[in-house]
Amino acid sequence: MQRTALTARRRARELDELASEAVDLLVVGGGVTGVGVALDAAARGLSVALVEARDLAWGTSRWSSKLAHGGLRYLATGDVGVARESARERHVLMTRTAPHLVRALPQVLPLTTGVGRRQGITAGIGFGLGDLLRRDAGTSSDVLPPPRLARPGEAARLVPAVAREHLHGAWIGHDGQLVDDARLVVALARSAAGRGAKILTRVRAISLRADGATLQDVLTGATLTARARVVVNATGVWAGTVDASVRLRPSRGTHVVVPAERLGHPAGALMVPVPGSGSRYVFALPVQLGRVIIGLTDVEAPGAVPDVPVPTQPEIDFLLATVSRALERPLLPDDVVGAFAGLRPLVDSVGSGDGAGLVSSDVSRKHLVEVSPSTGAVNVLGGKLTTYRTMAEDAVDLAVKHAGLTAGPCRTANLPLVGAPGAQGGWPGEPVETLLVGAASLVARYGTEAAQVLAVAALPGAASAVGQGIEGTEHLDITRAEIEWAVTHEGALDADDVLDRRTRIGLVPADRAAVRDVVAELVAEALERP
Repeated sequence: MQRTALTARRRARELDELASEAVDLLVVGGGVTGVGVALDAAARGLSVALVEARDLAWGTSRWSSKLAHGGLRYLATGDVGVARESARERHVLMTRTAPHLVRALPQVLPLTTGVGRRQGITAGIGFGLGDLLRRDAGTSSDVLPPPRLARPGEAARLVPAVAREHLHGAWIGHDGQLVDDARLVVALARSAAGRGAKILTRVRAISLRADGATLQDVLTGATLTARARVVVNATGVWAGTVDASVRLRPSRGTHVVVPAERLGHPAGALMVPVPGSGSRYVFALPVQLGRVIIGLTDVEAPGAVPDVPVPTQPEIDFLLATVSRALERPLLPDDVVGAFAGLRPLVDSVGSGDGAGLVSSDVSRKHLVEVSPSTGAVNVLGGKLTTYRTMAEDAVDLAVKHAGLTAGPCRTANLPLVGAPGAQGGWPGEPVETLLVGAASLVARYGTEAAQVLAVAALPGAASAVGQGIEGTEHLDITRAEIEWAVTHEGALDADDVLDRRTRIGLVPADRAAVRDVVAELVAEALERP
């Protein structure tokens, strides 16, 4: 188990090693693509180091809709290849590599007077095409049930807040939903570490070369030279700041966060067509910690890339107004408890707007892997979360060829990530559900490691909620043991890492403020452990 544990001490030791020992492959960027590259290369037998200027899942990877898309949305723009790739990668996630982190989510499109006949027909055709993608990928109906028409009562059962007047049925389909996008990134990073990869956060790449990089330890300010036989630039929307030859066209996707109780604690996602569109929808998606996220927008975001993108009020208003069309009681600004935005690292291409600042979603989500003419590094650009694995495979294939390395074939399609059944170093003994009666949320976040999260906790009150005794935090089912585990196994170095990327408490500012002092104290104690 310790082979996969990321700790501050391991970071310090491996940073020293990187300064003195060359590696086969150096990855720059700790988002889903970067950690995917690190795992792929390490699984092929290469020596690997990954450096990330801030924290794992700092950028776009933590701002998604938390869906493993089956590719339906890409059929509408003619990206058949991307759609098939998405469905196949969703299958890999749900059946082999991360079934503990990805589950089937019902998606409900209510058929009411607010949904035009054409939109209803188009949705039905789309669901049918999506089911063809499911079958093509080999995903069984036990994993993802096929779409069907449902009666009004079933739609209301899944989404209790749906407007019932004039509701005469609903389309119900299914897609994959991640318990959390950042948890996938952490699982990938730890899985790579278990195969020998050095995962080094708070290490900034100052400059890249074909044979390495100049790095800075952000914690100390010290610089070092890393030597590598090949470098992969996986910095996402920041790729252009690392390599001047890169041209990206970022777009911003915004979500708002509302309490799940405001929508009646839905068991499915509500799909609402955007007025006048036959292919765009706003989703209200139930997620962990008693929340529903509503999204998302697609707005051009030119200019300098911010550390943390900020939603705009027009985007928030658009989301609230669109989803309210299908609700019994419209959502108001006071219902919003949080909002977040992420930038899609789209490869620059010709596109068009719809006149309201919303991108018409016709920019391809295909990824691009190429050797940079300026740095000699391998750039992996574009793409999306669901297809991170194929992006990583293509990047490592090119890196191996470019540097003349000896490496085996890609193995990641059949490698369970930490926490998945059959994963390397898994927790033996009884099924975790037996050991942890009533701890479904813990199992959902950690899979087969859930029992171990509690078993190895050394701080007092491990099974207690982190917000125990703090008014207004009853919905936060995060245990104190999870805070400790984030430090002792998941590479968290401070309270912000835990709040904003290991637990996602920080998506709601009021929740973050309520427990920050407790979390900071637990993190400090965990960091002092030998």
